[in-house]
Amino acid sequence: MVKWIVLAVVLFALVVLGLAVRPVLGRLPRLRRAAVALQRRATEAEALRESAEALQTRAEALQEQLDTTQRRLAVIRARRGG
Repeated sequence: MVKWIVLAVVLFALVVLGLAVRPVLGRLPRLRRAAVALQRRATEAEALRESAEALQTRAEALQEQLDTTQRRLAVIRARRGG
């Protein structure tokens, strides 16, 4: 008699566990797609970050060229007396 009660309790627990797990298993494909999309966006964000860093470096180089040009122009104007 005790065996049947234990078996019934175990089976009931397994049924409850199965019912609890079922919705999660149903969502797994959507979760997987979302994870793939997030990974793709992270890769795109990394590429954008690298592009922004390259652009920043280029802007700094251009600023240095502009400063040099302005100094040269100031020297030329000073030589001309104007």
